[in-house]
Amino acid sequence: MMDNQYFVGWGTLALINAGLAQGKNLKGLDWFLLSLLLGPLATLFLVLSEKRS
Repeated sequence: MMDNQYFVGWGTLALINAGLAQGKNLKGLDWFLLSLLLGPLATLFLVLSEKRS
C-alpha cells in the first residue's frame, strides 16, 4: 500500500513540474520525463530557473 502512494506522489510531482515548466516557456514533456528521474531535484531546478521569453 505504501509503495502505491509513493509512485502516485512521484507522478503527481512530475505533472506539477510539467505545468511549472510550461509556465516558464520550457518544454513540459521534457521536464515531465526529467522529473520522473530526478523528482524533487527537478522541482528545485525549475523554481530557481528564470522564465524564458
